[in-house]
Amino acid sequence: MLDRTKCTLFSGGHRGVESAFGEMAEKWGVKEVNYSFMGHKVERNRNIHNLSDEELDRGDISMELASKMMNRTYYEKRKIRRVLQLIFHMVNSGHQVFVVGTILPDNTVKGGTGWAVELAKLFHRPVAVFDQENKQWYSWQNGKWQEEQAQIRHETFCASGTRDLTPEGRQAIEQLFVDAFGTP
Repeated sequence: MLDRTKCTLFSGGHRGVESAFGEMAEKWGVKEVNYSFMGHKVERNRNIHNLSDEELDRGDISMELASKMMNRTYYEKRKIRRVLQLIFHMVNSGHQVFVVGTILPDNTVKGGTGWAVELAKLFHRPVAVFDQENKQWYSWQNGKWQEEQAQIRHETFCASGTRDLTPEGRQAIEQLFVDAFGTP
């Protein structure tokens, strides 16, 4: 088992998945860092790190490239750009990436959450997605999604996901913490 006192969760503190991961981190005594930026609303405000414009710019990417990687169109809007930059910092900080959402037929993940998954693939980070529709964990291996029970294996990890967390999604998150750290 991992030493929970040496572990850190990096997230964004949004309603749903990110808040649930934060609640579990707090319950198990895992350090939590929530990235944000001025004017960005979060539900979970524990250990907020407000990224400066300069820090956000380090995670900048062409909206054209983001659109191509995600198989959808992102328009040049400051808020969308800032959110994608924030997600860059979350993924860049954690060695492992956990996401709760929906895997689409094109192998991307629905919504902005999918950007965390694409960055994890790009950075060669272990990435696991709990697909709420299939009620199953999947990991990205050899260019495809494979059923596999997710496990926290590294001291730094990132969490992102849908704001519409189901009871099964919440249970999957809690089970990650039980399996990694035992009882709280």
